[in-house]
Order: sequence, then structure tokens, then C-alpha cells
Amino acid sequence: MQTHAIGIHMHGGPEQLQWEPRELSSPGPGEVLLRHSAVGLNYIDTYHRSGLYPLSLPSGLGTEAAGQVLEVGEGVRDFRRGDRVAYASGPLGAYAEARLMPAAHLVKLPDAIDERSAAAMMLQGMTVEYLIRRSYRVQAGETVLLHAAAGGVGLIATQWLKYLGVTVIGTVGSAAKAELARAHGCDHLIDYRRENVAERVRALTGGRGVPVVYDGVGRDTFAASLDSLAPRGLLVSFGNASGAVDAFAPGLLAAKGSLYLTRPRLGDYIATREELLASAAALFEVVRAGAVRIGIGQTYALRDAAQAHRDLEARRTTGSTLLLP
Repeated sequence: MQTHAIGIHMHGGPEQLQWEPRELSSPGPGEVLLRHSAVGLNYIDTYHRSGLYPLSLPSGLGTEAAGQVLEVGEGVRDFRRGDRVAYASGPLGAYAEARLMPAAHLVKLPDAIDERSAAAMMLQGMTVEYLIRRSYRVQAGETVLLHAAAGGVGLIATQWLKYLGVTVIGTVGSAAKAELARAHGCDHLIDYRRENVAERVRALTGGRGVPVVYDGVGRDTFAASLDSLAPRGLLVSFGNASGAVDAFAPGLLAAKGSLYLTRPRLGDYIATREELLASAAALFEVVRAGAVRIGIGQTYALRDAAQAHRDLEARRTTGSTLLLP
């Protein structure tokens, strides 16, 4: 099967993304041949491209997509031709019109979930699921700090947290992003460009701080995140949008109130087939219930992935972004 995909041969800037022809064979044992209808753009894609998370080159790019099954390989029992499926893990290579994929990484889509919405929510939505239900299980009545509240993860997290009865303090970088986050249920907005985040958090919590901070920004927000925590609070540092956090002495956590720090990743929370299906099912449930609306902020042609990367890194995007084959 003749198709096209984005490949990289050198680490570097968005200019390294190349639109290339590919020839696909029939699926082998345990594999499925998919035709993508939409591909999700995620910040981790920029880490793979830049070399922050080094790849063995040449390589494909992308971890999330949705589409339809064209053909199944030997031993595949859970899927058949025509099934609508999505994924958010497995071998890199989602930036493609079609691809071969291990069946074990796929999830069948319910009738109520369309393929574009699935591609916009699988990675970010399952990230939110493990953040708020497993890395720290939030309880109704608690207050949390959520950085990048107008981003893809932020908008899903805010809605899900509000559904659980949680008060959300969100950080944003502009008035427009504040309005977007507020429209999705964020209770308090802090403009990190103009305000002292930790001081505002203390003021909003009667001086105590929050029990948990969800921080996908990294270097620029790390200190403020620690200073926003209540004693024995947990910093969930799950991303590096502003760069990796600098090395620090563990004694800092003790000095600031016996704090906890975790650096999780989605792959470790959906490492088994059972965990993957459970996480996806929890996400599908809140979306079908209307508690979480999946907003697609912008779309690009798949061949224009380089421009999508530029806009993402310049923080010109809001919500989820799709690449369309």
C-alpha cells in the first residue's frame, strides 16, 4: 500500500519534519493496518523532534491518532475490518496517512465518540485520568493548582475536576486564554506573566496552599509550584513545555514543608491492556455524560506539521490540535 508520512532524519527545529512516501505491507501477527482520519498533536512530539527525548533516527513521529481498520493480522481477535479505533501509545509514527500498529495498543471507539474527537482527546484525556484519579486522587471540596489551564490537557482537566466537585486555580498567559479557561469552568485565573503565582494561590487558600499542583510547564513554573503547596503537598510534574527542571537538592522539599514530588508519564499508567482499557473507558464515560467537552482549537494538514509545531511551541494554540491526512 502506497502512502505518505512525516519523518525526521536529524534532531532539531520544525524544519526537520519531512513529508515522505511510504510503502506499507500487510499486517503481521498481532498487527492491524489502519487508515488515519485524524492525528493528535502533543507537546511530547516536539521533545522527540528536538532531541530532548532522543530517538533512533530516522524515525516517524507522533503517538496519537484515530481511524479505521483496513486489515488485521494473524492472531488479532478484538478487531476486524471497518472498526473505528484510536490509540495514544505504542511505536512512534502516528504522523501518517496510514500505518501498521500493534493491536494491543488500540481501543475500539464507542458509537458516541467520533474519530476527530478521539484523536483530540486520547493522550490528553488519559493523561488527565491518571493525573487526577491515580497520581493524586482528588476529592470533592479540595482546591488544586493547574498550570496551562487553557491548553489541551488543561481544558479537559478543568472540566473533569469541576465534575468531581473540585475548585480549580488555573494559570494562563493571556486574557484570551483566561477567558477560554473560565468558560470551561476554571474558578480562579492567574496570569503568570503579570502576577506572582504562589502569592495568589496563598491568598486564594487562606494562606495554606493547595494539596496538589499539576505542572506540565516545567522549568518556568517549578519554583512557584513548590511555593504554592500546603505542607506534605504533592507536585505532579508531568511535562517540560518551558524546558526541563534544573537539578536541585532533595532537602529543598523538606525545607518547604516535607513536600512530595513525582514525575509521571502516561506509558507507566497504561502499561497493561487492562489499565489501557480502564483509562479509556473512564475518559469515554465523562465525555458521553457531557461532563467533559472536547474542543478542537485548530487543525492543520498533516503535511503542514512543521507549522503546527511552530505554533505549539510559540504558545499560539489553545485546546487540542489535529493534523488531518
